[in-house]
Amino acid sequence: MTGEEVISIYEKVAVITHQMLAAAREYDWEQLAELESQCASHVATLKRDESAVPLTGVVREQKVKIIRQILADDREIRNITEPWMEQLALLIKSTGTERKLSQAYGANQTG
Repeated sequence: MTGEEVISIYEKVAVITHQMLAAAREYDWEQLAELESQCASHVATLKRDESAVPLTGVVREQKVKIIRQILADDREIRNITEPWMEQLALLIKSTGTERKLSQAYGANQTG
């Protein structure tokens, strides 16, 4: 893998992360999950192959700039998804509690 290939993969991750942000803003959780899977695939490639590629000068600066954009988009995605995840967890907990109560008391009720 060359420095240009490394940058190309980072750019792909940046594009996907930006698309993930758009999906999160639209509350399109299926699209967000699909894009996250694509992003994870590219990140796995970087983890596997990037360490063998020394980056210097302009290429390193490009990488830093791209990573900063990725992190900014990721921060926004988390700002959108974390409150939603908390609501979902409360809903699941509430539904589980209702189910337990129904099982415990609903079956004992008569007519």
